[in-house]
Amino acid sequence: MGQEEAGVTDLEVIEICAGAGGQALGLERAGFEHALAVELDPAACATLRANRPAWKVAQGDVADRAVWDPEAYAEVDLLAGGVPCPPFTVAGRQLGATDERDLFAWAVELCKRLQPRALLLENVRGLSMNRFGAYRQHVLDRLRELGYVPGWKLLNASDYGVPQLRPRSVLVALRPEDAPWFRWPAPSAERPPTVGEALGDLMGARGWPGAARWARRASAVAPTIVGGSKKHGGADLGPTRAKRAWAGLGVDGLGIADEPPGPRDDPALTPRLTCEMVARLQGWRDEWGWEFTGRKTARYRQVGNAFPPPVAEAVGSAIGRALRHEGAPYPPADESAHLHDPVFAVLRARDAFLTAPQIAAAVRAEAAARGLPGAPLSRPAVLRRLADLGRDFHVEMATSQDGTAYRLGEFKAFLGQLDHIRHERFSSARATIS
Repeated sequence: MGQEEAGVTDLEVIEICAGAGGQALGLERAGFEHALAVELDPAACATLRANRPAWKVAQGDVADRAVWDPEAYAEVDLLAGGVPCPPFTVAGRQLGATDERDLFAWAVELCKRLQPRALLLENVRGLSMNRFGAYRQHVLDRLRELGYVPGWKLLNASDYGVPQLRPRSVLVALRPEDAPWFRWPAPSAERPPTVGEALGDLMGARGWPGAARWARRASAVAPTIVGGSKKHGGADLGPTRAKRAWAGLGVDGLGIADEPPGPRDDPALTPRLTCEMVARLQGWRDEWGWEFTGRKTARYRQVGNAFPPPVAEAVGSAIGRALRHEGAPYPPADESAHLHDPVFAVLRARDAFLTAPQIAAAVRAEAAARGLPGAPLSRPAVLRRLADLGRDFHVEMATSQDGTAYRLGEFKAFLGQLDHIRHERFSSARATIS
């Protein structure tokens, strides 16, 4: 299906951190027209412009007012983005709010300036871990303050026809007048193709005699593809554990090939994937005619860091139906009953110093008032949550007769402050940020 056969485009989207177009293509197919796409990486911008010359693409730091003016796009239908993943990835240091690449909370603050009808942000599975419970809770609370009905969900790309696991943390928020029509997209009834089924023709395109045998061996969906960053070498298929999984599928994960094996190559060869193969595993289809520009490593990073288009299309279609009020409305779920970090919730609600036992007692009381089940938090559990909380928020400590007491301070994340340390760190590391 080509661009002209995509959904009816009666809704507009502003996309930040657009990358090379995975989410953009999915949203286009879901019926959204791009009013603007903002992206830092020159190679990814070149890809967007090459594939959609009519789109307005702004190149540069998305938080730089010289790059684009958010207020010029006020009340757009959808604000969407795949903000940088390294602050939350399990393979990284999980610096969260103190990482100069973190733009998640800043993107939420954009809702105050743009006042979109809906927000869509996606990120890695790591954001769904307990380590970031307070961060998620802040995001939800802030969106409610701004007048939105928010919700999180962990979506697996393989549930939407993509031959790859790729779990993603997805945040959707809508205004109260639209939220009753939103439903998370249901998984596909059909199983996703295996790696061998998806890539068999490409692996045999140059006449390699081992292609059919290889395709039979590659009989499962792919592990999550890792796009990597400019800080770490060239293109490969991820850390050691991922390489072992690829080896089990008959794939050499140490690098990316320029072309498939040829007729003179050993039938028992363990081949490497090409960028074209990786794009298929990310959900791109040949008939869409999407081309990636740049050298091999740049192209691989563009593909590897993308939000799979079929997943973006499924979520975008669900948002589009809600904005058009299609189908029957239903009462939104009470997300406030699902606390991501009860310790954060207690400290935020009380502008006072509390000891660990006092925090645990307040958590129990809050749970009982909400009628929520669950075992009480032990003192060590409270202290562990406080340690995680202190990585993203300033936590003040004071000594009392009952022991150390804690009070919640400011959020450390960049929210648009002109004096935030993010600017200095970003400027010094810009050449390696991707």
